[in-house]
Amino acid sequence: MFDLRRLHVLRVVHQLGTVTAAAGSLHLTPSAVSQQLRQLAHELDVPLLEPDGRRVRLTPAALRLLRHADEIAARWEAARGDLQAGAGRVPGVLRVAGFTSSLRTLVVPAVEHLRVHQPDLAVRIMEVETVSAFGRLLTGDIDIAVTLPNQGGPPLDDPRFEQETLLDEPLDLLVPRHHRLAGTGPVALEEVAHEPWILPAPGTCDHQEISAAACAAAGFTPKVAHEAMDWSAVAAMVAGGLGVCLKPRLVRVPAELPVVALPLAAPAAPRRRLLTCTRRGSRAQPHIAAGLEALASAAATATAPRIRPAG
Repeated sequence: MFDLRRLHVLRVVHQLGTVTAAAGSLHLTPSAVSQQLRQLAHELDVPLLEPDGRRVRLTPAALRLLRHADEIAARWEAARGDLQAGAGRVPGVLRVAGFTSSLRTLVVPAVEHLRVHQPDLAVRIMEVETVSAFGRLLTGDIDIAVTLPNQGGPPLDDPRFEQETLLDEPLDLLVPRHHRLAGTGPVALEEVAHEPWILPAPGTCDHQEISAAACAAAGFTPKVAHEAMDWSAVAAMVAGGLGVCLKPRLVRVPAELPVVALPLAAPAAPRRRLLTCTRRGSRAQPHIAAGLEALASAAATATAPRIRPAG
């Protein structure tokens, strides 16, 4: 029999792309990770790594092994859930991660729900952007991640993860209170095609991709005048007349700022889909099941901020 932990190391190397990155996530040295893979290759009598310039890459045999490793990992997660439920025991700590704007709107309300209904369950919240969430799920750093579908991320049928829709959230157009469109009904996105926009820098977060895709669907490329990620800063820029932006409806901005959130006209009104992501097979584990139920409750009761009248 070989050590299943070595299969775990192989899966993390594949997810993160390098031995060094895997070592950091696993709290090991790169030499320890390489040694684990060499021992696994020796036990299976197949090469798992091959040179790729100054780096190494997984061999075809390693990629075939990964398919079996993913199935084993999912069965192990399911077994843990079965044993925990049979023993009537809930693990002591649930680790829930979410990207910045999801923490206030969904994760914190879910944790408040758990404090009432699962008082013996300790919960740790972590702010993790979608691009980093999958690797941290795989290593076991987190149990549930609230994520966004992102370019380059794993597909919904990825054998390592289970991804389920949590919420489809409309995007509203945020404009200054004195804007020509303020006070009107639902607006078409192309009505602001020639105005300056405020967006995050490319590659910094998923909202930039979502906004760019929504504008492209409306037939234009946004003219980015300023770059910012923090919603309070973005709203302040909009209030100052420096540009417009798309804002997820549940994201709050400072009430004192003179801005208006305008709904966009159907049927092309853009939305962002929020997902819950877990390790495949783990959703029946009592603490994870409780966390997912709490997140679903938070999503169901989330309310949109009221649109303040222009004036």
